[in-house]
Amino acid sequence: MFDIFKSAERIMTMDDAAWGRHANPWSVWTRMLTCLPLLVLAIWSRVWIAGWAVVPVGLALLWIWLNPRVFPAPARLDSWASRGVMGERIFLTHRAQIADHHRRVALVLSSLSVPGAIVMVWGLWSVWWEGAVFGMILTAVPKIWFVDRMVWIYDDWVRAGGAVPGQENTDV
Repeated sequence: MFDIFKSAERIMTMDDAAWGRHANPWSVWTRMLTCLPLLVLAIWSRVWIAGWAVVPVGLALLWIWLNPRVFPAPARLDSWASRGVMGERIFLTHRAQIADHHRRVALVLSSLSVPGAIVMVWGLWSVWWEGAVFGMILTAVPKIWFVDRMVWIYDDWVRAGGAVPGQENTDV
């Protein structure tokens, strides 16, 4: 069965080091605030620069891949952003052990991004900037809510005594 979560992790080639660096709040917030808007703007740039738009699209995709890798791992994992990233890591590596209500909500929130993505793609395709921007917002809001759910998963996991993947042998 196709697993969107595992597929996304494979595409991003996330290893322990990348997950640890991505737990830096600077990585989380710059990713939330820049990645999707930069990609939308890069795709939109075809209106202004035609075929040369492959350059900004390539740069935006490079930033999306680099972002989890360019910041140092945080000294602590107590911020909302760090807990969200580590909660997502727990969700991906120990999904069968995660409470059913968390798994259901994660799937619902991921699904709620789809209508926004459709509107965004339609806006980009048809050169309808309002649709592209509105769709981008409708795509991002459930993702932010998803990260918040991952914080809850992280907190429940740690409270139950579970080891955080990539942090098993540290006292972070």
